Order: sequence, then C-alpha cells, then structure tokens
Amino acid sequence: MNFSVRQIESRLAHDFILTKHYAQRLPSISYAFGLYKNNELVGVCTIGKPASPFLCIGICGKKYASKVYELNRLITVDGLPKNTLSWFVSRVLRALRQEDLVIVSYADTGMGHHGFIYQACNFLYTGMTKERTDKYTPNNKHSRHYTDEYNHLRKVRTAKHRYVYFTNPKNKALREALRYEVLPYPKGDNSYYKLGDRMKVKIINTKTGEVFYE
Repeated sequence: MNFSVRQIESRLAHDFILTKHYAQRLPSISYAFGLYKNNELVGVCTIGKPASPFLCIGICGKKYASKVYELNRLITVDGLPKNTLSWFVSRVLRALRQEDLVIVSYADTGMGHHGFIYQACNFLYTGMTKERTDKYTPNNKHSRHYTDEYNHLRKVRTAKHRYVYFTNPKNKALREALRYEVLPYPKGDNSYYKLGDRMKVKIINTKTGEVFYE
C-alpha cells in the first residue's frame, strides 16, 4: 500500500471530524495522526483525555489515571483497500509506544459497530458500557449549551463496546493494574454509515413519554 502515517497538528484533523464523522463534534485532542496516500490526507486518528475523570480512574486506578487516553476519532475517506483502518491504527499505536499510555476506545452499538478494527490491533475487550441518558441539547451540541427549557428532554447514550490497549508492552505493572475483566471479543455483522452522515440521537420526553430522533 502506498500509504504513510504522520503525526499532525490537531487543526488538520478538524475538517475530517466535523464533516465526515457521524458525531460531528470536536473531541479533546492530545495527539493527532494523519493517513496519507501519495501525500494526500485521506484519514485521521485522534487521541485525547476522556471527558470523565472517573473513567480515567476506573481503568487502572487513581495511580495510573494520568496515563489513560481515549482513541476518540477514527475516520478515513471511502474506497480505501481492505484492512487500511487496522493498518493505520497499528502504526498510530506503534508511534505512541514510548509515551507508555493506556488507550481506551469504544465501538458504538447504536451505529451497529463491534470494534473489529480494535480486535485486529490486539486491544483487550472489557465488556460493554450501560445505556444511559444525558441532558438534551439541540443539534447534538455539547451539554455545556444546556438550558432549562429542555429539562423535560433526555437524549439516549447507546451502549458501547469498550476496548483497552497498553502502548508499552514492557510495563507489566500497568497491565496488571487493569480493573476490568478481559472478555472474549464480540462477534456479529457490522453496519456501515455513509461518510458524512450524522448519527441520529434518540430523544425521550420525560413528561409525555414521547420518543423521537434528531
């Protein structure tokens, strides 16, 4: 494959994230990598600190919370050869080996994903998160934009498969600190979304019980 992987400035990933990823929202970005084909940017992978400090503690305990990062966006253009995504991620992980990080990533059941890319890259599977609801904000905006006029609306956060990867295989103590049970990989057929499609969010009206999608 005539591809290369380079660490890039986060701003170069913004267009991919905002126009091509189904969440269409910028995450926290500490590391950004670009997938290039003949010097053309055809994919991005970003890694950042999780929004929840409880997640950072929950993975390997408070002692190692600062080492926990999330692979939060992975997007490529359509039409690339099979296995390009796993090839891309494997090289990103290799580039981060000296950083000695714990990388957590999720495969969204709401999008019909199982995390086969993470399985191909030897992530550890640690089960599923529970479905939950969050405060509703229109147009998939961050909860910091919440106002009381929407206090009777809740948006559903679908269950997700959780994967964990240790970038430095020599750090045995960090691996042994993992607080989740390692489970067999989930199987099934993936669903695929058209590049640029926005994920439909399930909204529940707590007053009337009405359900709609935005």
